[in-house]
Amino acid sequence: MRNSFSPVNRIRALLILFMLGLVLSGLSAIPVRWEIQVLQSLFGAGTWFGDLFPEISSWMEQIQEGIQNGYGRYPFLAYGTDWLAFGHVAIALAFIGPLRDPVRNIWVVNFGMIACLLVIPWTLVFGSLRGIPLFWMLADMSFGVVGVIPLWLARREILHL
Repeated sequence: MRNSFSPVNRIRALLILFMLGLVLSGLSAIPVRWEIQVLQSLFGAGTWFGDLFPEISSWMEQIQEGIQNGYGRYPFLAYGTDWLAFGHVAIALAFIGPLRDPVRNIWVVNFGMIACLLVIPWTLVFGSLRGIPLFWMLADMSFGVVGVIPLWLARREILHL
């Protein structure tokens, strides 16, 4: 059976997938206080996951304590994650250009790929400076690795146009 998606529609689907991932990952930073409570109840100390992976469970407890104490005493700290979310949404909006005209706006896709790849050294440098455990940095780096895939596929399709 022949693929019913035109190259432009495949490009648009890949870009929309990337944009949704970017927006959702960004917006997830806003309710981080609630999210860490949920994660702690599901995977923290005293759970099956916490018993299997005590280092991760301990790290999540430290995150929860930092967020609860930091945001509780200094609620303006949450403003930083609000701006993180805004940055994700603003970057996603830049991909409207390639949705409309992929060939003319391939530079936005190239920019996105570069940004995804820069997640790796950025995480390694600043994660190390901040004392972030390696397993957490690997999870953070996975966002860049996963994000570059739809962009690379879209770029490949654009170059064929």
